[in-house]
Amino acid sequence: MPLHTELDEVQKTQFFGMIQESLRVRTHFEFMLWSQGNVQEFLPHDIMIAAWGDFSLGLISFDIVSPLPNIRTTQVQHAKLVPLLKRLFNYWNEHNGAPVSMRMKHGMFAENQFGFDQLGNDFAKMNSGMIHAIKDSRGRHDCLYILLSTSEDMSTSSRSMLEALLPYVDCTLRQIEPIAVEVPKPAVTHMEETFGALSTREHEIMDWVKHGKTNYEIGMILDISAFTVKNHLQRIFKKLDVMNRAQAVAKLSMMPEQNASV
Repeated sequence: MPLHTELDEVQKTQFFGMIQESLRVRTHFEFMLWSQGNVQEFLPHDIMIAAWGDFSLGLISFDIVSPLPNIRTTQVQHAKLVPLLKRLFNYWNEHNGAPVSMRMKHGMFAENQFGFDQLGNDFAKMNSGMIHAIKDSRGRHDCLYILLSTSEDMSTSSRSMLEALLPYVDCTLRQIEPIAVEVPKPAVTHMEETFGALSTREHEIMDWVKHGKTNYEIGMILDISAFTVKNHLQRIFKKLDVMNRAQAVAKLSMMPEQNASV
């Protein structure tokens, strides 16, 4: 957005004051106050969803920021929101990575629904929204942002402002520890329950762990992100009922080779 031509002097002062305030944000509560302050002058919204991770694999974390009493990160079911986040990220990619507006009553996908209403609480009251993302081509830890509003539509100027302001929003949130959300454990087979059997990918990762490679190095070797490697290791630790890499290596060394899943 060409701020020097589309903002008057008062708006410019507000805009740069808003950016200055973002540098002092350190907690979720402070971020909520900031997002409901001057940010509303440029990006009016009722709910902000920030999601990050490996969207291709569905290894996604999220934070929800809203003054609405029934909209909290810990109140939204992970299993319901993550599939929708994957679809929205793909939809954003299909639109050349530009900010996209959406009107709930018209739908976006083939089945003519967004799916936010299935999340319960006040999501069903949202009438419009915008999505934009920041791709991490180096670490593959992409970030998706969704702004939802009770208003019927979001203007073209709001899309332009989202594009201009998102880097500051993203940088601010990266300074805050994410809220811990309990993620349901994936279903496991009888063999996994009995022997802690690992998938082929998990065995590949453990082979490199045995060679002393870091998450970043393993990610480079296997062409996946370090974030994805970390998630795989967390699943491996749960399957093997261990606490760390050394214990996992030791336990695998005592397991018969035929217990590995292929």
